[in-house]
Formats: sequence, structure tokens, C-alpha cells
Amino acid sequence: MTRQTIQTDRAPKAIGTYSQAVRAGDTVYLSGQIPLDPATMNLVEGGMEAQIRRVFDNLSAVAEAAGGSLDDTVKLNVYLTDLGHFALVNEIMAGYFTEPYPARAAVGVAALPRGAAVEMDAVLVLG
Repeated sequence: MTRQTIQTDRAPKAIGTYSQAVRAGDTVYLSGQIPLDPATMNLVEGGMEAQIRRVFDNLSAVAEAAGGSLDDTVKLNVYLTDLGHFALVNEIMAGYFTEPYPARAAVGVAALPRGAAVEMDAVLVLG
């Protein structure tokens, strides 16, 4: 099976030893995205709603660079520094996904890179 690295300027550059995504066959593994603006590489301003939307926008950009979309997501992992924001994630997620929704996990964490309040990663299946 061949592996292909996915890269796009429409999402933040990797800030470590990882790829934005890797495609193996019809499966695409999207690395975790935090709410960085790809143009500035700074956290977005505007509170939790802006952070969640930026994360979904970043994931969407990487999914499109892989030849798919968020609708190809079969698994989504959500990491929150405050699980009190989970209802807001659900509300915003409804604007980015259509049924059937992906399988999902939501995990409360003590901290995330760059002081972000939310991070998400995903697995897509294309074709």
C-alpha cells in the first residue's frame, strides 16, 4: 500500500515532526488541528466559538487537499480543555457535517498546544 503525505497552505503548517495528513489507500488520517489561522500561525481571536469554527475550517481544508470533504469523515476526536464547551461543539458541528455523522469521541484534557482550548483530529475514507 502506498502512502501519500497531504499538505495545504489553507491550513496551518505542521509545528512539529508530523504531516497535516497521510493517505494510505482510501483512508486519510488527519493530524490534530488547533485554532491557528494559517496566514498568521496565531490562535484566532473571538472566543470559543471562533476557535471551534477555525478548527473545523482547518480540518476541512486538509480534507479537501486530500481529495475529500468533511462528509467523508468516519471518526472524529475532539479534545477540550473545558468539557463545558461540548454543547457548543455539537451546535457548530451541525453546520459542517451532514448525516450520517461520524463516530466521535470527546475528551477533556488539561492543556493543548499554544494554549488552545480545542483540538480535533479525524479519519476519512474516500471513494
